[in-house]
Amino acid sequence: MNYDNFYDKVGKINGWDFSHIESFSEGVKWDFYEEVMKRCSKTDILLDIGTGGGENLLRIAPSLFFLIGIDLSNSMVETAQSNLQKSTLQNVKFFQMSSAELQFPARFFDIVSCCHAPFSATEIVKVLKNDGWFLTEQVSEADKLNVKKAFGRGQAYNQTDGALKKRYIGELKKAGFSDIQCFEYDAIEYFNRPEDLLFLLKHTPIIPDFGQDRKDYEILNDFIENFGNDKGIRTNSKRFLLVARK
Repeated sequence: MNYDNFYDKVGKINGWDFSHIESFSEGVKWDFYEEVMKRCSKTDILLDIGTGGGENLLRIAPSLFFLIGIDLSNSMVETAQSNLQKSTLQNVKFFQMSSAELQFPARFFDIVSCCHAPFSATEIVKVLKNDGWFLTEQVSEADKLNVKKAFGRGQAYNQTDGALKKRYIGELKKAGFSDIQCFEYDAIEYFNRPEDLLFLLKHTPIIPDFGQDRKDYEILNDFIENFGNDKGIRTNSKRFLLVARK
């Protein structure tokens, strides 16, 4: 699957905004950007990789000196720029840029964050100051597992759970990060309505090419019947968090 094209398409449709989806989770152990904030000071400069529409970056901007958000998708950067213009913030900038080639001065940032986006450990270590922090939250292979089993396919389906976490830890160590902490959770997630789950499947790569085959909708209907209860339509949200210091 060409994820670059997929995310650009999603950005043009909805700006990567899922705020209207009605869902809740039981067992979530952290909020990623709150974890970022715990390691920030008012004088820090922050880089956010895979910033999407920039909503999270704008939310934490008043607590830092300067923030830069980058995304590979031009349409998502356009959305972020639009969101920035609607605010009164003066300390945030957005750029279209690949995480594989960070075009910033060496040791420029005090902290780098990356939520649900690919990153290059060697590039991050170049732009991060000594004693700087890098935090990333990523989706585990066993995320939305009952959905993937129902369709018999999906993102990272049949891959060993924990493989991505192990790979990223290895890359961070090799790049020069000496202090790496790892956390994870596997929360129960409920979607309030069928249209909430439908929107998620159409606008994320959980089930590649969802909807191109009419059988997908039949499978989805069966899934809703099998996993729906008084709380909503049940699945799981599995995440891992890496906190590394240079």
